[in-house]
Amino acid sequence: MASGLAEFVVIANRLPVDRIIGPDGETMWRKSPGGLVTALEPVIRRNGGAWIGWHGAANEKLAPFSYEGMNLIPVPLSDEEVEDYYEGFSNATLWPLYHDVVAPPEFHREWWDAYVRVNRRFAERAAKVAKKDGTVWVQDYQLQLVPSMLRELRPDLKIGFFLHIPFPPTELFQQLPWRRQILEGLLGADLVGFQMPGAAQNFVRLVRQRVGHKTHRDTVYLPDGRSVLAKAYPISIDAAGFEELARTPSVLARAAEIRESLGNPKTLLLGIDRLDYTKGLRQRLRAFGELITEGALHVDDAVFVQVATPSRERVNQYKILRDDINRLVGRINGDVGRIGQQPVTYLHASYPREEMAALYRAADVMVVTPLRDGMNLVAKEYVACRFDDRGALVLSEFAGAASELKSAYTVNPHDINGMKQMLLAAINASPRENARRMKAMRRQVMENDIELWAGNFLRELNAIRDPHAKNPRPV
Repeated sequence: MASGLAEFVVIANRLPVDRIIGPDGETMWRKSPGGLVTALEPVIRRNGGAWIGWHGAANEKLAPFSYEGMNLIPVPLSDEEVEDYYEGFSNATLWPLYHDVVAPPEFHREWWDAYVRVNRRFAERAAKVAKKDGTVWVQDYQLQLVPSMLRELRPDLKIGFFLHIPFPPTELFQQLPWRRQILEGLLGADLVGFQMPGAAQNFVRLVRQRVGHKTHRDTVYLPDGRSVLAKAYPISIDAAGFEELARTPSVLARAAEIRESLGNPKTLLLGIDRLDYTKGLRQRLRAFGELITEGALHVDDAVFVQVATPSRERVNQYKILRDDINRLVGRINGDVGRIGQQPVTYLHASYPREEMAALYRAADVMVVTPLRDGMNLVAKEYVACRFDDRGALVLSEFAGAASELKSAYTVNPHDINGMKQMLLAAINASPRENARRMKAMRRQVMENDIELWAGNFLRELNAIRDPHAKNPRPV
């Protein structure tokens, strides 16, 4: 970025790298895991682009730096801003509100003030970095005010926004005291992307009702002649990368080792989630515990491995959940476990991609039962790793992935008896039946990968009419 300007800019809450301290105490950077980085890294490299985000440590200013051909622009956050903007408004107000109010959202004016302040900082940084008539893609719920703030500073830019989590219906969204400001913030974009068509429809309906703009189908018409398109772009994964990893001898050996360490059970059930109250961990563990207690499954034959990656450890709701899950696992193992044979193996830790692939290969039944999820990429990762067409996926109908993975065993996670029946159906199905289902899901996942997702969004964004033009976009 010799000129100091970038043709293509990504704005996300976090930079695509994590800082690690080397053996000699030197600071190094490592690429963050996750599909978004995989999808956008080549686009940034190709266009000499830049990624704007927080580097993960409070009260520290870092100069822009390069990493593997990506120009990274750190945005500083103070301790107070981490608490109010990130842990507060983003994760204790917006997150629960957008996830069907699974936990009660909190509304604090000082959190909102911090959210506005930090969003402005991101927008100002992007305004300085983006080249004239460049493209800026803003990511996710932490930065919903950035599009309109950036539009004010740089009306020449083409601006896209993608929401990775659900967008709530009118009845829930209107609880938010700053509902109009959020909607107007998003309307700064030319294209607003969502995981599901229903979310895009919720957004257009709310804009019509709450802001008063004219709308027609997926388009909002603004008084200044600009139009905003709202559409669904279901996100995916690096499917070929996961399959390739799952086929490596080291991963296959590790999968066999995992099963061996668990006593080579007849059925290994697996859950992998962030430790989050939206993920339905209590419900699935209760369902499994009852199947063992009632004798429908035997402790010698079935083992449940639950990986719960630590998440937002300082937010109160997450502390409560961590203690609840610890108690529940302890109770199940205490009631029906035996020496050397525990029905639930609970791992409160994060693991590298190779270990995840080994777990996916080891598992007979993957259990993905969120109470609400924008998409859920774990379900797709499991399918990508099942190159032999074996295994079964039990999937909540409230995950976005359920609309694409129609051959999964779908469940309502609130219905514990229904979940028990579906777990048994997945466990007892014939290999032929599970292979039929897995083949269909694999076709979907392998054909619709993360590159296709990013390509579709950016192609649509670039096809939108010139931002200086006054005529509305034809429909």
